[in-house]
Amino acid sequence: MLTPPGVYCLRIYELNWDAPKLWQTYTMLTDLEAVFRSLKSELGLRPIYHRKEDRAEGHLFITVLAYQAVQTIRRQLKAHGINESWTSLRGILSDQQRVTATFTQRDGRTLHVRKATVPEPALHKIYETLRLSPTPGGVKKMIN
Repeated sequence: MLTPPGVYCLRIYELNWDAPKLWQTYTMLTDLEAVFRSLKSELGLRPIYHRKEDRAEGHLFITVLAYQAVQTIRRQLKAHGINESWTSLRGILSDQQRVTATFTQRDGRTLHVRKATVPEPALHKIYETLRLSPTPGGVKKMIN
């Protein structure tokens, strides 16, 4: 049987599931795929061909560990009413930058001040929820 374009067919072997359980499992799987796609591309965890089995196992372990960290963060946020997808959270988190301002002092030495930009309100709410500093890395000063 051919499936028309744009139609998904699910095949399961769980005969006792009702429609809500099936839908919950489907949405969980699509979310999991989106998070793994993100982890593989943005964190460089895309398939790497290892020559030794223990290296492949290590690679898989890091990927699953990263996924668990993502899900832990999302569960904590969800408990406080923040129900964003991982894609949306990445967008919010990516708005804040660390910048370095360079100044020449009167004595000719150069002062470098490195600090995070002020977070947007949505990011600030995430920091508050997770009990994190809104200025990650603090302020670093260096004189040459």
